[in-house]
Order: sequence, then C-alpha cells, then structure tokens
Amino acid sequence: MKDYGKYGDDALVRFAARGDNMAMKAIYDRYVESLAAVCARYISGEDDRKDVLQESFVRIFTSIGRFRTRGEGSLKAWMVRIVVNESLRFLKKNTSYNFLDYDSDIPDVADEPEVEGIPDSVINDLILSLPPGYRMVFNLYVFGNKSHKEIAEILDIGESSSASQLSRAKALLAKRVKEYKATHKND
Repeated sequence: MKDYGKYGDDALVRFAARGDNMAMKAIYDRYVESLAAVCARYISGEDDRKDVLQESFVRIFTSIGRFRTRGEGSLKAWMVRIVVNESLRFLKKNTSYNFLDYDSDIPDVADEPEVEGIPDSVINDLILSLPPGYRMVFNLYVFGNKSHKEIAEILDIGESSSASQLSRAKALLAKRVKEYKATHKND
C-alpha cells in the first residue's frame, strides 16, 4: 500500500485524475483545514459551510483532470478559487443582500481596525457578523486580493459600490473591534 502522504501535489493530482480514491483522500486531508477556513470567511452557518465545502470538493475532484500545475502552491490556489466561487454562488442563491443598504452611523471612511491582541477566532466572528454584502466585498478585497474592478465584475455591482462597501465594512469592523476591546480590556 502506498504512503500517499509522502507524495507531492503533482503526483497526487495525477493519481487522483486517474480515479485513485486514496490520492483524493490525501489531497482532502492535506487541504481540508485551510479550505474550511476560506469557506468560513464567507459563510456564517456551520451546516451551510459544510455543504459548501462538500460541494467544493465535489467540483475539485470532478475537474482535477483538467488542472495543470503552475508550480509550488498552484493546487492550493486553484482549490481556494473553487471554494471562494462556491461560497459566493451559495451566498448569491441563498442570502438576501443589498449592497447599498448600510448603517448611517458608520462613516464612509474608516481607519484600519486595530486587531492586535484580539484572538483570530474573534476576528473571524467579527468578519462573519458583517452584513453579507460588506462581508463578500471585504473578503474578496482583503483575502482574495481582488481589485474593485474585479469585485464589481464578480458581484455584478459598480466599482464605486465595491469601494464604498469595503470602506463601510472596515468602519463597521473598526467600531466592533473597539467595542470588543472595551468589554475585554481586563481579560
């Protein structure tokens, strides 16, 4: 029996493309945590996250034969792109979001939230608490490294709407970070 853990991504992809279930399991085991974290940035409900992640892996393994490596990290980047696309597809289908609806108490321009000293899990929860439209733009810009032009195309909104949503997301996050720090300053 092969020890699939010792194989690199290129070999695992070749095996998986031929239908080798153990190679698929090795790919799954190697990347499930990081892909689940990507999914969690977009999808707030645990059951929904599991469904989206499962659908992402189905899509990954049904199209892995068409994947072409472009060097170190390209498999993970390709899978992350699939998870992001599946997450956005889910949100567009199942979430009511309005990119122009916002809290008037939030300024249009905000400083970067000061997150030093706040646990990653709390930061993630704060991001997940953003309204869906804000959260999608924030994640695509900050974690997906997308430009406002790219975000506008992906979400079918104007570039100015993307920029405005990002600014408001940052402002709301900054406000919630300050509130968190104020209530947890003695922790």
